[in-house]
Amino acid sequence: MRRAEERGELTYIGIRHEGAAACAASLSIMTKHGVAVETLRAVDHDIATGVWPDMTEHGWPADHWPGIYQRVLAADILVLAGPIWLGDNSSVMKRVIERLYACSHLLNEAGQYAYYGRVGGCLITGNEDGVKHCAMNVLYSLQHLGYVIPPQADAGWIGEAGPGPSYLDPGSGGPDNDFTNRNTTFMTWNLLHLARMLKDAGGIPAHGNQRSEWDAGCRFDFDNPDYR
Repeated sequence: MRRAEERGELTYIGIRHEGAAACAASLSIMTKHGVAVETLRAVDHDIATGVWPDMTEHGWPADHWPGIYQRVLAADILVLAGPIWLGDNSSVMKRVIERLYACSHLLNEAGQYAYYGRVGGCLITGNEDGVKHCAMNVLYSLQHLGYVIPPQADAGWIGEAGPGPSYLDPGSGGPDNDFTNRNTTFMTWNLLHLARMLKDAGGIPAHGNQRSEWDAGCRFDFDNPDYR
């Protein structure tokens, strides 16, 4: 595979609650192939609750999301990383998804939803069951917003059931777990492959999926029985 910078640089952003170490393994592969990467820790930012692009316009005193959204929009690849809490995604992960959703009505230059032409994945860690449940929720949410999900776009690690060490704690076995390392590697490469395919193709073809055209009356061969 030719290095990314030889064919137009790919860009990646990771938004995490926890999972910095798991993200690092994926980032290492991406940087080796010329991908411009950045990560941010959601709890370090004042992300308001709500479903509008800028919640300061709706009564909140502060909202860092508009700036984060611009960074998300600039990236070809988005990976969300977080812990398992009570068998589910954390409230921080849910807030990030909620704010991604808050901007999902915005359109790109072709009249498609703004997230079209980008790929998404997730990393989940914890010491209780729920990796697949959490990944299912994240990946469904991303595709609903317009992201393309490649094969095996999730990876995770869980320790023994019950209280115990986290991924990076001594003796956890997390960084040495072959199942986790394999899935993280496959996820990373599948994200890279699909992001490259989309970028080289100029994104998702703009036909049959343009909100602007639908609102203007175009129905893209949809047969309305009332008009037969």
